[in-house]
Amino acid sequence: MTQRPTVLFVCVHNAGKSQMAAAIMRLMAGGLVEVRSAGTQPDPQVHDVSAEAVAELGADMSDQIPTRLQTAMLTDADRVVILGNEARVAAVPGMHAPIDTWVIPDPADRGIDGLERVRLMRDDIAERVRILLSEMTDPADQ
Repeated sequence: MTQRPTVLFVCVHNAGKSQMAAAIMRLMAGGLVEVRSAGTQPDPQVHDVSAEAVAELGADMSDQIPTRLQTAMLTDADRVVILGNEARVAAVPGMHAPIDTWVIPDPADRGIDGLERVRLMRDDIAERVRILLSEMTDPADQ
């Protein structure tokens, strides 16, 4: 049996964007990819509005608990994705994964707030996850 590739999604609080990306990847991947998420300064719980937004797609993050980023998570990952430009993650010894940064525009900058704001970010993240999943599961890339 071939080992599943592992993706690690990281943001500062691990309560919104990285948890949404992880939930969407779990949904889309259907078990083909091992999915993890972490934060550099995790909050106590996931954001309710983020959980609500991904639930609209059929994904679930309501039972997730924000987790602090650990070195082993970085060394175990095949891909590391930082969501936003606030989290700082440096390569560590033994790490083989590239670090990608997804700068997700914040609709609040255009005066869009609440659930609609999170839906727009969710949709941006979902499209990026769809592309990443294709890259991680394409047999030609293995």
